Amino acid sequence: MVELRSGVHIACHFSGEPGGQTIVLLHALGEQATSWAAVERQFAPSYRVVNVDLRGHGGSDRPGVYSFELMRDDVIEIFDAFDLREVVLVGHSMGGVVAYLVAQTQPARVSHLVVEDVPPPFPRTRPIPERPDGALDFDWAVVPAIVEQVNDPTRRWWKQLPDIASRTLLIGGGPSSHVPQELLLEVSRLIPDCTLISIPVGHNIHETEPTEFSEVILRWLDDADPVS
Repeated sequence: MVELRSGVHIACHFSGEPGGQTIVLLHALGEQATSWAAVERQFAPSYRVVNVDLRGHGGSDRPGVYSFELMRDDVIEIFDAFDLREVVLVGHSMGGVVAYLVAQTQPARVSHLVVEDVPPPFPRTRPIPERPDGALDFDWAVVPAIVEQVNDPTRRWWKQLPDIASRTLLIGGGPSSHVPQELLLEVSRLIPDCTLISIPVGHNIHETEPTEFSEVILRWLDDADPVS
C-alpha cells in the first residue's frame, strides 16, 4: 500500500523477479489488479511485476474524486515511491488511457508502452450505465466521472500522442470489440515508434486469451520474434 501526498492509499501488488525490469499493470474501469492474474503469471518468471488497484478500485481508497489525470498522477507517485525506471507500462481500457497520459508526461521513465484496445477519449455518446444492485469491488462514483471524460468531444489528448517517446505496442481486439479499430490505426500512426497488432477476440483480450496476449508482449519485448 502506498500513501500518496494527497493522503489517498493505493494498493500495489508485487510479484516476479525482484531484479528484473519492472512491468506495471493498469486495469480497466470497474476491474482491479486480480483481472491480470493469468497474465501476471506469464510475466513473473523474468520481470518484476507491479499490479496496481487504481483509485476507487479493489484494495485502494475510494476518495470519491476521479479522473484520468488524477489516476495518472497516482501512477507517477507510485513510480516515485519505488524509484521505478525503464518501466514497461501496460494498460487496458481505462488503464490504457491512464498509460497514454503517463507516457506523455514521463518519457524518461517509461521505456515500453503497451495499450490494450483503447484510443485516447474521442467524441461519442457512451451512456452512463445503471448501478448494479449490491456491494461492488469499486466505487460507483468512478463510473460517471470516467464516462464523462471518455465522451470528451475535444480530442485534447490526441495532440500529445506524437510526444510519446516510448517504444509502443498497441493491441486491438478486432471487429468484435466495441472500440472502433480504425481509431487504433490512427493512434499507431501518431505515435512515432508504434506497432499495431490484432488479437480478434473482443475488448478483454488479456482475459479471453491470456497466453497469446502475454506471448505477443514477451516476444515484442525480447525482439527475438518481432510482431507485425
